[in-house]
Amino acid sequence: MNFEEYRKHGKEMVDYIADYFKNIRSRRVYPSVSPGYLRNALPTSAPLDGEPWDDIFADIERCIMPGVTHWQSPHMHAYFPALNSPASLLGDMLADAINCLGFTWASSPVCTELEMIVMNWLAKMIGLPEQFLHRPGVNDGGGVIQTTASDSTLVSLLAARTRAIRDVQESEPNRSAADINSRLVAYCSDQAHSSVEKAGLIGLVKMRYIESDEEFSMRGEALEEALARDRADGLLPFFVCATLGTTGACSFDNLMEIGPICMKNGLWLHIDAAYAGSAFVCPEFRGWLQGIEYADSFAFNPSKWLMVHFDCTAMWIKSSQALHRTFNVDPLYLKHENSGLAIDFMHWQLPLSKRFRALKLWFVIRNFGISGLQRHIREGVRLAQKFEALVLADPRFEIPATRHLGLVVFRLRGENNSTERLLKKINSRGRVHCVPAALHGKYVIRFSVTSTNTTNEDILKDWAEIRNTANEILLGDNKDSPVRVRVPLADTREKNENFGSSLLLANSPMSPKIVNGSFAAIYDATDVFDECMKNFGQLRVEAKDSPAMRRRIRGILMSGKQFSLDSRMDLVQGYVCCGRLTETSNELPQMKEDDDSMTHFESTLSIDKNDDDYSTYNEISRENTMERSESDEFHDDNDDDDDNNKIKNEIAKVHSVCAIANSNNDSFIKQQDIQGQNLSSMSSGEKGSGVGIPRSETIGAIGHRPYTGGELLTTRIKSNQTIKDDKQQQQQKQQQYDDDNYKNDHDKDGILCQKCGHSLKRQ
Repeated sequence: MNFEEYRKHGKEMVDYIADYFKNIRSRRVYPSVSPGYLRNALPTSAPLDGEPWDDIFADIERCIMPGVTHWQSPHMHAYFPALNSPASLLGDMLADAINCLGFTWASSPVCTELEMIVMNWLAKMIGLPEQFLHRPGVNDGGGVIQTTASDSTLVSLLAARTRAIRDVQESEPNRSAADINSRLVAYCSDQAHSSVEKAGLIGLVKMRYIESDEEFSMRGEALEEALARDRADGLLPFFVCATLGTTGACSFDNLMEIGPICMKNGLWLHIDAAYAGSAFVCPEFRGWLQGIEYADSFAFNPSKWLMVHFDCTAMWIKSSQALHRTFNVDPLYLKHENSGLAIDFMHWQLPLSKRFRALKLWFVIRNFGISGLQRHIREGVRLAQKFEALVLADPRFEIPATRHLGLVVFRLRGENNSTERLLKKINSRGRVHCVPAALHGKYVIRFSVTSTNTTNEDILKDWAEIRNTANEILLGDNKDSPVRVRVPLADTREKNENFGSSLLLANSPMSPKIVNGSFAAIYDATDVFDECMKNFGQLRVEAKDSPAMRRRIRGILMSGKQFSLDSRMDLVQGYVCCGRLTETSNELPQMKEDDDSMTHFESTLSIDKNDDDYSTYNEISRENTMERSESDEFHDDNDDDDDNNKIKNEIAKVHSVCAIANSNNDSFIKQQDIQGQNLSSMSSGEKGSGVGIPRSETIGAIGHRPYTGGELLTTRIKSNQTIKDDKQQQQQKQQQYDDDNYKNDHDKDGILCQKCGHSLKRQ
């Protein structure tokens, strides 16, 4: 691209940028992409030959914009502002064209000179003491533009470390710098930014976090107590970082208490006002600056709230000599004839070189003026006040920290989980974007007014989005998680002797879970049973199988005890495994030995609990009690005794309780003949007379009939004394029947289920 093409395409780019800002409300503020999305859109290697500009320009919308979080959107409320303005963009356009590297005055005099002037302007705009101004021959202080507030904190800490080591070596010249450094300890609030912790890691010093008060502010008394403890332990306090406008709640440390303590103990006091510093252009907000005279260094980000785009951090220091002693390098190739007479900013920062950032700051201050910047700050505060009023008007929400400036923190009342789910759902929709914070154990949502485009209508729209999402969260909680009274285990067992607590071991993965099933034990005859039947009737169960599961099924069916949820699910899986084969037999399967061959099936498990025979069964249940059979299988007796016929009829009814649904034809395998005849299938829509499921049973009733020796056991109903009289006689007949026919019966069973070993035919 030559410069004539640049002139043409540059105008196109300016038009594109202007349209971007004009139509930014139509863009989703938070992108709906996953990590690595761009790898699928771009080639894996750079092009060998240059591409036409039109192709490159087209890829902005195709590849770049889908992954952009739109920080200039009026619906962007995460973090803190990261604003820009046309004046700032034009200033950086020119600075990028000049592209000077201002490491020394001689490398580009205007880069150094303009930075000194605009930093003095800015210091006066926010009310800093004169000790922080560039005044050659009067004081040693001044301002410098750093890359970020994190850099400013690290620069201050390293300068303070150098001063502390020098002070100790003056009285103990034989003590090494490494030994002194190992005893140094720095201090900050527990609400301070993470960059303070990172500075301590880089500086290899201990960092002590002072617990904040109820207003999330670091106070002098807590700091003094920490200093006394550390000195008693042989440590050397040397640095304190106070925060004006914390990240979590925009709270302010008390400089009037902290400052005198630092001066008394010879500690370097650095003030991090990254966000709130811009507000100090308004005189009504400078009350938080009281005590600034005690500070050794101060920093804030015009790139946050002062209409200058990133990167631009303003830092002032009282004594530049502390920086020179820490960062001074003086190779021959960097010397110039004005060395020592002019400022070389390479001694004030971590990197050697610096960009011409002062140009965009100069453009913005001149274009807006002090009054224009003040109006901008006050409008942001007003919009935050409006949002605060909306939150306070809804009793479901609370504001756990006092609103300061343009940041509001809020949460749903109650547990943290609801607020966390609310935030995740808001961000997933992409129409509003916020981030969380933790304030003394409370999970809160931060709502920061960040965009110059934000209006009253935008605030109302964003609040409506938050409220509607909260409605979904809270209504879902009320619907899906009914509140039940907790019942002590002893009381539960008194109400239901069959209930027992259990350690449930999930089959996959094997992670232990404790489940309190007391509510199910107490209420199993009513609402819990109905809900269970409905849910399991719609459940799509994937057939799973293993030798271990088949062994568990046999043990379950042989023991006849109460079982945990996972054990009941093993029974369900066992029936699912043979579901497709049993549809051809139309008979209730019986248990056989394991077969390790693997076949995969899927089945839908459902139970028709609407049959008319609920009442029939309940009448029997009220008059009789249930007893598990000790015989190996039920068989017809040729005895013509009326009592025996009655017993067989009732046993057949109990058999009809067990129904298995198959996903392929939705047919039930039921016993239709209550006189003990063969089973036949019927569709789920049919209502079999005299067939139903008792309300007192759960899904486990499908496999609740005990098995022994691989044969199906039935449940006998003890309706009168006749059963007791005939029981011994029937057992003797049963044993003789088994001895004579066991082998032949199994040979005639035919095909076995390859998953769980069930026979496909019933005698």
